[in-house]
Amino acid sequence: METSNRLKENVEIILPENGLVEKLEQAEKDGKKLIIKLGFDPTAPDLHLGHAVVLKKLKEFQDLGHQIVILVGDFTARIGDPTGKNKSRQPLSNNDVLRNAETYISQLSKIIDVEKSEIVFNSNWLDQLSFSEIIQILSNVTVAQLMHRNDFNKRFTENTPIAMHELVYPILQGFDSVKINCDIEMGGTDQLFNCTMGRQLQQTYGMAPQTVMCMPLLKGLDGKEKMSKSLNNTIGITDAPNDMFGKTMSIPDTLITEFLDLTTDFSVEAKELLKARLADGENPMNLKKIIAKNIITQYHNEQAAQEAEDFFTNQFQNKNFEEKAFDPVSISAMRSVNGSMNVIDLCSHLKQDLSKSAIRRLIESGAIQIDNEKITDPHQSVPLKKNLRIKVGRRDFYELT
Repeated sequence: METSNRLKENVEIILPENGLVEKLEQAEKDGKKLIIKLGFDPTAPDLHLGHAVVLKKLKEFQDLGHQIVILVGDFTARIGDPTGKNKSRQPLSNNDVLRNAETYISQLSKIIDVEKSEIVFNSNWLDQLSFSEIIQILSNVTVAQLMHRNDFNKRFTENTPIAMHELVYPILQGFDSVKINCDIEMGGTDQLFNCTMGRQLQQTYGMAPQTVMCMPLLKGLDGKEKMSKSLNNTIGITDAPNDMFGKTMSIPDTLITEFLDLTTDFSVEAKELLKARLADGENPMNLKKIIAKNIITQYHNEQAAQEAEDFFTNQFQNKNFEEKAFDPVSISAMRSVNGSMNVIDLCSHLKQDLSKSAIRRLIESGAIQIDNEKITDPHQSVPLKKNLRIKVGRRDFYELT
């Protein structure tokens, strides 16, 4: 009971409700390891703290001696999973899929023991199916069942097109559970429908249905949408310590409790004490610093966490502009006109991850400083010269070389 209670911590959905306890008891009775599945489509090359919520729960199972199976959906990524979207996701090329999968797997070692995990690719069996075999698998699922999936139902009601390949996707993901004889499938709450499809197909094939465990979706830096690479609101598990610290400090105060629960590795008791400090009116910035240092310690080390805090204090809390750390940028790499650029083009060159409209908003809001002077005119001409210092937003400092 103690083991199951620990494994239930932070889990949002367990289906069926007593499924975890029953699987653990059966495994102990049979003297065997549970097969715990996490499937992912390598649609983007980097893992972030949102992915880590599920991965850290997998690590708990692994530490108890169970078998972790990382299922790389290299076949299904070429189809395109519409999960959580109101439109079809664009499929990837085989080269993109394999390149992203390689990056994913190398990053997994920051959380789980990859050497003790089994890594499988679903193309190993899905590529081998004949068309008649695929039709036979599809015949086990009705259209009415598929329409229970929220995004399908919403799009159908709104007369938004649903392509046939999208309807096939969750069925193929469910078939993966059949092929690896999965006992427990892990995922985020947005994967609930796909995971339950695995239960249905396993029963169809005469197998004991898997238990589904869904973790909550960590919100991103904006405090609104789930953490997602496509929304540019992530903290990557391979981010540099200074970036991890700065991004964590930027989260809304409303996310502090969620980040404590889902991103830190403090004990339950320590988390409750920190939440009590927040409730008692302590400065939220203090709690964010504690969270940031804990995150960095997990993915780097304690020294990196302390150095990141020192850097943040000097860079963003020290008022002296001249004492900041500035990233060098070569003047020769800029497309200047007579040795000058207007402010919006200069900032767009420095911050290529931002659109020009986003840059314009920063300028007009007074978030741009050049040689410690605030600039609010996007079209103001700036002579490019050595040692020119530019601040873009709150966290980015550059010096021309």
